[in-house]
Amino acid sequence: ELGEPPATLPTVGTNLTDLRLPRKVTVRELGGCMGPIWPSYYSECSALLFVVDASNPTQVSSSCIQLLSVLSAAPLASVPVLVLFNKIDLPCYMSLVEMKSLFRMQDIVSCATQPITMLETSARDGTGLADVLQWLRTALKDPS
Repeated sequence: ELGEPPATLPTVGTNLTDLRLPRKVTVRELGGCMGPIWPSYYSECSALLFVVDASNPTQVSSSCIQLLSVLSAAPLASVPVLVLFNKIDLPCYMSLVEMKSLFRMQDIVSCATQPITMLETSARDGTGLADVLQWLRTALKDPS
């Protein structure tokens, strides 16, 4: 018995992580509270992972507004986007169907200029991680 996993906290600030896909890719994580400075990183962006807390219904409208803002940014007009509905390991999470409905993802996808993919994930237990890595390989045209 390993006990309860540690509580997760929203990202405050920015984190850099290097991945091998097999070539080295640097992932810059920017917390939601950093939204005002996100545009300063758009020109460096080759692919975008937009993470939504699927266990927090009070943040859905804010997350949707942030997503729409990102999708309408000119430097990101052709950058592939992966929307991750995270925290599906929690009992109170909203399903992919519910999240797509709340975000009106069908309308967003039909109006967006960039390709958009959606996945459910759990950063805590790794659910969906293999799919995220495969999406990154494909989006960045990295042979696997």
